[in-house]
Amino acid sequence: MSATTPQSPATVRTFTQQFSSTRRGARLARLLTYEQLCTWQMSPDVADRAEQIVAELAANAALHGRVQGRDFRLSLTHDLAAASVLRIAVTDARGDVLPSPVTDFVTPLHNESGRGLLIVAALADSWGTEPYPPGGKTVWAEVSHRSASTVLSHPTVFVTGALRNMPE
Repeated sequence: MSATTPQSPATVRTFTQQFSSTRRGARLARLLTYEQLCTWQMSPDVADRAEQIVAELAANAALHGRVQGRDFRLSLTHDLAAASVLRIAVTDARGDVLPSPVTDFVTPLHNESGRGLLIVAALADSWGTEPYPPGGKTVWAEVSHRSASTVLSHPTVFVTGALRNMPE
């Protein structure tokens, strides 16, 4: 008689894909993130924030982390056991170009760029960078379900909204 061992359901889901370090690659990363999160049946709260975070991190990888002939990698990890946390990680080839810490919440309005990490900080529960040897880096963000009151009390959300609504 053979006995079968009961299988516990998977507690971690992963999605990893390489993309060209171009605007087209960044756009594809965002679109595939949306499709993957729909497949995983993520809540709209988490999926919307994650899609925007991927858009910002992938754009940064294509713009600032680009090395000719090298791709960037997107990894999504959904840990069902850890309070349903989604970890987004974008790895590029430029370990010498690290993102600046987000401490300056007032970006001049006439600048066409410079708000991407403010958006990431506003939407993510936490984010950071890690070296990726031999010469790259990974920028990661973690997203979990938030209540509406948590989102509204997040200081960067207010600042981002204020920047959008300020007259030129």
